[in-house]
Amino acid sequence: MEGKKVRILYVEDDANLGFVTKDNLHKKGYDVTLCADGLEASQIFLQQKFDICILDVMLPKIDGFALAQKFRDKNKHVPILFLTAKSLLEDKLQGFKIGADDYITKPFSIDELVHKIEVFLKRSTVYAQNEEEKSLYHIGSYTFDFKELKLYNDLNNYTLTLREAELLRMLSINRNQVVRRESILHQVWGEDNYYIGRSLDVFVSRLRKMFADDASVQIENVRGVGFKFNVVETAL
Repeated sequence: MEGKKVRILYVEDDANLGFVTKDNLHKKGYDVTLCADGLEASQIFLQQKFDICILDVMLPKIDGFALAQKFRDKNKHVPILFLTAKSLLEDKLQGFKIGADDYITKPFSIDELVHKIEVFLKRSTVYAQNEEEKSLYHIGSYTFDFKELKLYNDLNNYTLTLREAELLRMLSINRNQVVRRESILHQVWGEDNYYIGRSLDVFVSRLRKMFADDASVQIENVRGVGFKFNVVETAL
């Protein structure tokens, strides 16, 4: 992201919190667009490009979950971070199912928020510069194109989020081997905690559904250890 300011869409209906957070992010060098409701944010997202979206859940007009779904329908790649007072596990998992990348619970510190933002931006930069590494993986009847975030065969064509693609790439590199949960969490999410661990299960479930029509591909849960990406190799 060198050479230009990182553009952040920040959606928060608490005027005081929104002003303070936006001001602090500006001081850190970010270009922040602040919206007070989901409808305004939805309209702006259609007109402009952003490097990351930070959404409150409890928003007027369009709530954060519905807003994230709208964003995902238009752009599978942009990182989405939920910033909310709702801390129930069910709320976190709902956000991850929609396609959110992470969650921060209020009250939060600016340093914590900046750390999360920088993790996302670093991953996006590595992804964009990753031209020398293998991009295409043949998985059963499917072809997985990491650079294009595509998984497809003759019948299906899926567009992956960046985090889904990173997870599938790690499993593909280590196919037919057990990969420990903590290794996946540190490499793909950058940290290991209970809530992030549960989000990993959501992402694995989504990948399983994509491969459901191919009996030669299976993501096995190795209890207490991690996952094994079983792929039956077929002779060409």
